[in-house]
Amino acid sequence: MKIKRFFALLLTLTLLLGLTPAYAVSESELQAAVNQSAAYMLKTVKSPGVGSIGGEWAVIGLARSGYDVPQSYWEAYHQTVEKTVAACGGVLHEKKYTEYSRVVLALTAIGADPADVAGYNLLKPLGDFDRTVWQGVNGPVWALIALDSGGYEIPVNPAAAIQATRQMYVDEILSHQLPDGGWALNGDVSDPDMTGMALQALANYRSQPAVKSAVERAVACLSAMQDRDGGYSSYDTANSESIVQVIVALTALGIDLDDPRFVRNGTLLDSLLRYRQPDGSFRHTADGEGNNQMSTEQGLYGLVAALRAAQGRTGLYEMSDVEGAVESDTTMSAAGLPGKHADVKSVPVTAPNATFSDLSGHENQKAVEELASRAIISGKGDGTYAPDATMTRAEFAVIVVRALGLEGKTTNAFTDVPAGQWYAPYVGTASIYGVISGVGGGRFNPYGTITRQEAASMVARAARLCGMDTGLGDDEIRNTLAQFGDYVTVAAWAKESVAFCYRADILDQSDLEVVPTAAIRRGEIAQMLYNLLSSAKLL
Repeated sequence: MKIKRFFALLLTLTLLLGLTPAYAVSESELQAAVNQSAAYMLKTVKSPGVGSIGGEWAVIGLARSGYDVPQSYWEAYHQTVEKTVAACGGVLHEKKYTEYSRVVLALTAIGADPADVAGYNLLKPLGDFDRTVWQGVNGPVWALIALDSGGYEIPVNPAAAIQATRQMYVDEILSHQLPDGGWALNGDVSDPDMTGMALQALANYRSQPAVKSAVERAVACLSAMQDRDGGYSSYDTANSESIVQVIVALTALGIDLDDPRFVRNGTLLDSLLRYRQPDGSFRHTADGEGNNQMSTEQGLYGLVAALRAAQGRTGLYEMSDVEGAVESDTTMSAAGLPGKHADVKSVPVTAPNATFSDLSGHENQKAVEELASRAIISGKGDGTYAPDATMTRAEFAVIVVRALGLEGKTTNAFTDVPAGQWYAPYVGTASIYGVISGVGGGRFNPYGTITRQEAASMVARAARLCGMDTGLGDDEIRNTLAQFGDYVTVAAWAKESVAFCYRADILDQSDLEVVPTAAIRRGEIAQMLYNLLSSAKLL
């Protein structure tokens, strides 16, 4: 009796103190398992496509595993995605928006830019709240996971009836939590898979009291529904995939996999490895024959999540540690170009769905709305923008500084820019960073109407701060401008800047004339800055 009581006491102390059980998988064993499963995946998924099997999940597992994967593998996948997206006109699916989330995750994992895939922004559909949540709770769950994987801003989606925000997705997930603390894709009985996924999405939002409470209830629910052998069952079937989703959830929450609440005849890893076969593949059910590709892909990234947690690395979907793995002339969304000035930064959306009453159908509508949503430009105070009106030099200096995300600093650079004027800090900053110059005699002429060549010169200087190469040789300048009938009227000091703006598609090359000294319109100015920020990867 004393011996039995001793072992009972020892077990109790082990559970209470969170001591690592003797049967826990060691880090070296886990590393070996990851390597073998990654090797199996690389051998069986030779050419990953766009799809839930043999596609993104295989790519994510391999990319996050640290296994030595040939560069050509990532490049081939990236090319496949671009061809697929181009072929479908950027529409991966009319209703299942988890398709976008899955591809965004895979592209982020390999260091590619989901905001520029064959000219399409795959983040943009996630700005449509109604379409994203159409599938049920898994829509907002995977939208949040995808957006947070690269710290992406939710793009403004003009086609959306309701512009999505992160908080809206968080609230939508919380609204689906069942009385027992879990989630289900359908019905009112909590499912470990959906509960695990919901926790993965909410992990970054636990500073909110409502989320913190929901997470605590969900963790208790997962503990309560765990099978006696340490695994999980979904729809009355014990399977490997359910274990994987719980492992990923706990690692995202920073909960040890040998936490006493989740030890049942072994740890979660012990349970998952019972489904693993000698070649590194995984079965769907423990008594099933042969491997199952979906189970193998999930089994791999489950092991990877556990290994990353054991090594103190970022989570499976926390991809801030990813370095560019795909050769491309683009970088991650809103990260900027490699050579940009350290002070230049992306301006976040603060007013989704911003618009003006006089923009409908205007050729510069999208550009104006995109900049207005970031408070880079503003209207006339009566609900209009006046896209065909002119703009002063001071107003232009203001929006350029805002567009670059720079802080306003008043200077005494110009005698005609009094410190008390609303535009003074912006003119001062534009001067400090070399974006503007005066008109001579120490003057800036703030109320003068800005011309097309003046605007091009300022934008070219701003482009240099953004890391763009604005230097052109004499031949390139001449060849670029010669296509316009009035190119000889461009001032000598403005020729290189004007040529650069046309070459970089900041100005429209379909123009018949430059008309360099004509007053530039407010809509054109918005378009120039929108084109600049897009090319500089700051939108």
